[in-house]
Amino acid sequence: MKSVRRKGFLYETGPNSALETTPLFKELVADLGLESEMVYADPVGKNRFVLRDGRLMALPMGPGAFIRTPLFSWKAKFRLMAEPFIGRAEKEESIAEFVTRRIGSEFLDYAIDPFVAGVYAAQPDQLSVRAAFPKLYALEEKYGGLIRGMIGGARERKKREEKAKDRAESFSFLSGMQTLPNALAARLGTSFVTGAVLRSVSPTRTGFRATVLSGGKRLGISARSVIIAMPAHAAADVVRPLSVETAEALASIHYPPVASIFAGYRTGDVRQPLDGFGLLIPTKERRKILGVLWSSSLFPRRAPKGMSGFTLFAGGGRQPEVLELSDKRLAELALKEMASIMQIQGKPVYWHVERWPKAIPQYTVGYSSTLDRLEKFEEANPGLVFCSNFVGGISVGDCVLSARRTAERIDDLLGSEKRLPTNLPESSRM
Repeated sequence: MKSVRRKGFLYETGPNSALETTPLFKELVADLGLESEMVYADPVGKNRFVLRDGRLMALPMGPGAFIRTPLFSWKAKFRLMAEPFIGRAEKEESIAEFVTRRIGSEFLDYAIDPFVAGVYAAQPDQLSVRAAFPKLYALEEKYGGLIRGMIGGARERKKREEKAKDRAESFSFLSGMQTLPNALAARLGTSFVTGAVLRSVSPTRTGFRATVLSGGKRLGISARSVIIAMPAHAAADVVRPLSVETAEALASIHYPPVASIFAGYRTGDVRQPLDGFGLLIPTKERRKILGVLWSSSLFPRRAPKGMSGFTLFAGGGRQPEVLELSDKRLAELALKEMASIMQIQGKPVYWHVERWPKAIPQYTVGYSSTLDRLEKFEEANPGLVFCSNFVGGISVGDCVLSARRTAERIDDLLGSEKRLPTNLPESSRM
């Protein structure tokens, strides 16, 4: 998470917001004293648009809107009525196969495909529905279908005080998402060290010995447990001396490149009403960008008076080659696409390109074998645990839930709370 303030604009180079899908967010924000900083997205953010035939159409958010929407044909709407009568899959499926089988190809093209591009920057025929969208997969496995599962799942979420992602509110902080890691670092105090690179981990009689490079010095740290919270390709180098097979499994996880382009315009130059979260673009539209967030419409203090800020995304599994372009050429290409869709006249007053050569881990078909390999490694090395977005989900909410589960596992391993580091605040001891 990194928030940048330049030329009067406030923008994100990483996650632009988070969905409040779990009550853990409220606990974390309260523990860190950030209640006054936390802000929810403007209600207009509930409107989300998809490009179809060159026109922006709102995703329907209720039964009435679904019946009236021109986003899907009547044929597709009637096809949805057959969903409760579709049987279970007999093999592992990609998200494309799963959706086409259950609700038809039109919903794949104009609902799921743009959504997958917005979340994973991926193609739906590459991702495993079981690994990448486990809750969606569970609707079929547990309830026998999506419609029946949505009804039953809503009851269970209510008991757990959780919200579905399509109903959860988006939030950020007045000074941007970087507020959260900054507050965590401040609370941890001297026990938190930046600029340190983990080089290796080796087992000892009482736990592990971690070798860390910090400030040009090589340090050795003894610990009962080590949590590896780094990207898979970096983790592969760390665990290779312990298990070549695990290292190869980690190294095989694909991360496509993604570019995040922020641009600020004079609001008067934008003819498209900015009454939504932003827009997503299906593969069938053959555009050079994945989507656009209407950043300054969502949260306060994101743009100077009379200005509007936008965050565009390009590349991913759909068109990784666009990241071979220079920053200037990439910005020109992306902003030209946005201008044609949103009827923007005039040039941006400011723009910035942020590149992520390895952006988001892809939970591809067969990913369960990778997760099985990681689980076996953890069983063979008690106290050495993976907690990163290549396990447990990629969203901010998924990462918070994974972190809580990992903390509880380590607490159980250590035997009692008193063995946790004493310089942690009471609210952080789980």
